[in-house]
Amino acid sequence: MDKKSSFTKNELMDVAEGKTFGMENGKLPTPPMLMIDRILHITEKGGKYGKGLIKAELDIDPSNWFFSCHFKGDPVMPGCLGLDGFWQLVGFFLSWIGGNGRGRALGVGDVKFKGQVRPYHDKITYLIDIKKVIQRPVYMAWGDAQLKVKDKIIYFAKNLQVGLFDNLTYDFGGDPSLDTF
Repeated sequence: MDKKSSFTKNELMDVAEGKTFGMENGKLPTPPMLMIDRILHITEKGGKYGKGLIKAELDIDPSNWFFSCHFKGDPVMPGCLGLDGFWQLVGFFLSWIGGNGRGRALGVGDVKFKGQVRPYHDKITYLIDIKKVIQRPVYMAWGDAQLKVKDKIIYFAKNLQVGLFDNLTYDFGGDPSLDTF
């Protein structure tokens, strides 16, 4: 059976609500932290390393929450939000290929910002080449990514790493030693 290879905003919201992969498995954040409006194409094959490829978009609206505070009179999308979009997509990939557990960003080897996202831009495009996937002892993936505005690459990230963990608990009692990650 072939997996679905594209996702709408409504379908991504179902992932965020735990309806797609389950409440205990990989979920996307809900707005305003969801940094993806649609996945145009996702595959386990292909890409630069032959391990998978993701192409997704985020619509840019001048009323996005970050433009009003970053920076006053000089609005620009924080670069960390584009980086988070990369991590969200790699985590989605892990759940999409069948991994169980809650997603956590684990790191990035190298990040470069060569441009900026402004309120007058229409959209950004994410391109991620999956480099490596492991399934034991946990699902983990590494990828290299680009963020484009108007076909110009403005962010680069190498060796993004995300993992899925099935033993994560949240300590509601305030004892950090009980948090498993």
